[in-house]
Parts: sequence; C-alpha cells; structure tokens
Amino acid sequence: MAEDPRSNLAFQKDEQRSSETPSSEETLSGHAVDRHQEDQEKLSDDEEKGGHDGPPQPAGFLDKRLKKVRLQVFGLWARTSQSTHDIIIIQTKTPMLRPSSTDLDFDGRVAPFTGGTPLVGPMITQTTEMMLSAPNPHLGYETMDPAVFDNNPLLVRQAVFDWKAYAAIIIMPNATAMLQQAVDQANTTYDPLGACQVVYVEARDETTYLNYIVPQLSTLETQITSKFGQMWTSMVLQNTSIPRENLQRVPQALSPAIGFSQFNLRPFRPAVMTPSVTIGLIYLIILSFFSFSFYLPIHMKFVSSEGHPPLKFPVFIVWRWSATIVAYFFLSLSYSLISLAFQIPFANHSAETTAVANNPEPYGKGTFVVYWAINYVGMIALGLACENVAMVIGQPWTAMWLIFWVITNVSTSFYSLDLAPKFYYWGYAWPLHNSKSHVPRPSPLSPIQLWTNSSHPVVEASRSTLFQLHSRIGLNFGVLFAWCFINTVLFPLCCWIMRRKMLREKKKNQ
Repeated sequence: MAEDPRSNLAFQKDEQRSSETPSSEETLSGHAVDRHQEDQEKLSDDEEKGGHDGPPQPAGFLDKRLKKVRLQVFGLWARTSQSTHDIIIIQTKTPMLRPSSTDLDFDGRVAPFTGGTPLVGPMITQTTEMMLSAPNPHLGYETMDPAVFDNNPLLVRQAVFDWKAYAAIIIMPNATAMLQQAVDQANTTYDPLGACQVVYVEARDETTYLNYIVPQLSTLETQITSKFGQMWTSMVLQNTSIPRENLQRVPQALSPAIGFSQFNLRPFRPAVMTPSVTIGLIYLIILSFFSFSFYLPIHMKFVSSEGHPPLKFPVFIVWRWSATIVAYFFLSLSYSLISLAFQIPFANHSAETTAVANNPEPYGKGTFVVYWAINYVGMIALGLACENVAMVIGQPWTAMWLIFWVITNVSTSFYSLDLAPKFYYWGYAWPLHNSKSHVPRPSPLSPIQLWTNSSHPVVEASRSTLFQLHSRIGLNFGVLFAWCFINTVLFPLCCWIMRRKMLREKKKNQ
C-alpha cells in the first residue's frame, strides 16, 4: 500500500515546529532565571537607596550616606563640649581680691598708759604699711583709729564677729608700758603674748582662713617679732641704767619681747561638720534634680487613658506641685538625719559673741529643727528651678542643666564671693553663693575692707546655726522664699510647655 505524501508532509511540519518550540520545563526554568535577575537588580537598588520595605542596613562610619548626620553630630558635640569648657575656664582666669585685716594701735592711747613714748604700736603699723607696697602676695591691711571703737578692744572683736573685717590685729594699750616695766623692775610675770592680739572667726570660711589669712598673719607676726626684737635688744643693751640682773630674771622681756595671742572666736570644729556646710550641699542639689525623673512617670499615670479618664490639666498641675513639695519635705529630713547620724552636735548652748567658743549653737535643742527647715526650703528653691527647666528643655539637655546648676552654685557658695572679681557678683542672686578663688596674688584693685558680706543662703544659714556666727537668717530665708515664689509662679507655664511638646510629639508619631 502506497503512503500518502500529504501525511508525510504534515508529519515533517509538526516535527519541525516541535523542534523549534521549547518544552514546558524549559519555559518554566527560563522564567525563573529572569525573575532571579530582576530580584537581584531590585535588591542592589534598594541597598543603594537605603531600603524601602525594611530597615536600612548598617553602614560604616565613613559611609557617604552618613555625611549629613556626621556633620550634625560633630556640630552638636562641639557646641556641648565648648559650653562645659567655657564654664570651667571662666573660673580659672581671674585673680582674687585681698581679704582685709584691720590694724588697731591702742598702744599708749588709753589711760593710765599715756604719757610715754609707744614703741610696739608704731613698729607694727609701719610694718603693715610696708607690706601693702610689697609686690608679693599679702592681705589688705588697713590702719584704723581706735577712737572708732571707743578705745575698747572688745568692740574690735565684735566688729570681726559681725564680718566687718576678716581679721584684726590689736596692739594693747599697755604693750610698751608693760615691756618697759618688765626690764626696769624685773617683773617675772611679764608675758610677751599680752602685747598684741589677733582676732578672727575661722568658722566663717575655714578654707579662706587656713589657706590664705592665717599663713599670711603668721608670716607678718614672724617679721614683726624678729624686727622688733633686734631693735629692742639693741636699745636695752645700750641703756646702762638697766641692771643686768633684771635681764637675767626676765629673759622673755628681751627675746622675744612681744608676741601675738590668737583669738579664734569660732573655731571650725568638729571636722565632721565639713560636709554639712560644703560638699554635702551638692547632694542637696542632685536630690532635688533627680526627683523630676523619679516622680514624673508616676504623675503621668493620671493623664494616660488606660481604663480611666485623664485628670484635668489644672488639677494635674496642683497635684504635681503639691506632691513635689511634700516629697522635698521627706527628702530634706533624710538628708538632715545623715548629719545627725554622724554625731554632729545639735544641742549645745550659746556663747558670748566676743568670747572664744567651740561649736556654740544659738537655738539650743531646737538647732536640728532649724537646720532641717533650712535644708527643706533650700531644696524647694533649688528643686523647683530644676523642675521648671527640665520641663522646658527636655532630654538630653537636662544633663547639661545639672552640670550648669551644680557648677554655678558650688563656685559661688563654698568660698568668699566678696573676695572675687565683680564678674562673679551675679552669684549674689543664686541660691548657692560665694566664689571659688585661687591663691591671692598682686591685684591692681585696691585692698578692700569688708564691712558687709553675703554668702549662699543655705551655707550662711547653716553655718550661723551650727557655729553661732553673725546671723542673718531672716535675710537667708527671704532669698530662698523669693526663689520658691518665682519658680511656683512659673510652674504652670512650664507644665503647659511640656504638655504642648508631648502632644506635638504624639501627633508627629501618628
């Protein structure tokens, strides 16, 4: 049987088409390759652009995509570092003024010791005046007429106690007369230390006294006794009318001839009191500052809508202020009890202002209550300022505020602000006040006589309470209450600013 040529032709065409058309398996594998290539290209594009569907991949520090944020971070870092650096540099470049010491020459001016030729008084006055013109560091000596104090040495002590001078050198009325009598009559009871007195109040500012004033006074005393001893010995040995037996019986009248009795009206004792009036007050600032971050999450539970209606905003402000004041009440009590735990005496009796007394206290058994009240009001003054600033500036600037608040308060509180240049006088308005200074050195400014003195209200009030110093506790509490009032007035406004910032941030996140 013959084959149909048409069927062979159709078969050949079908075979040709099948050879030209890929199989289904080959088609599927080709599509997979194409999709893989497209995915790789898309992934590489996403990596270059930072990604669209997921978080960006980590990059190296010098990655070009981080150029903008690097410049921003460097700028903020430099600005923050420079701010702290400027605060510190300002404190280390300005010289200190010279604390004053009053020189009062009573020698031969009070009856019955008038009529003779005084030797001790003029010698000391001449020496102090010569030191004022010397280029080396010295105190700001000032010679005053004893008539200003009614020729009464006790009134001079009272003036020093009242902070009208840092120290006083008193040449007693009988200084020359008693010395002359000792060699003429062989008075064996003669005491050279009775010729002069040095009066000061160490507890007023123990650092300034121990580092600057007392060493300078000791140097002056050595110079005076040495110089006067040479002059006096020469005069006595040339006077043939004085029997040599007298000199043998009273050798102290020949050398050292004169001396200085020290009258530290209020010594800084016991040493355990140091933290209570200096470094411990830093913790008072820190406690008042961190109360904001500790208590704010608790307060915010009233305004969060978690199964209850939020508290009205005015009521929330009243609650926050009241809770903060009550918290300071217990925090200040805990702080004050630490001083009691270290056995600082809080029940000593008072003493005469012109007498030397160790740790007298003007309020007796009520001293601790007064001390606690000072810390409580001081914590409110310091803490409310921290609350207001923290609500306004927010994180991370609250840490910078704490640095600023501690440095500016400490630098104007632990040392005598009245010895600092006038640049620091803004510290008089601070809750913590006085100035951190350096070793005295020659200054173009004239020596000052301190007829007035102010110090940080908490420090000054604490010192006057614990040592019975010159008291201005009414003024101290007045300054602190002024800070409390101003910060209380600003408190609602700062709460509103914080609320507005939080609402804006919440809206932005939505």
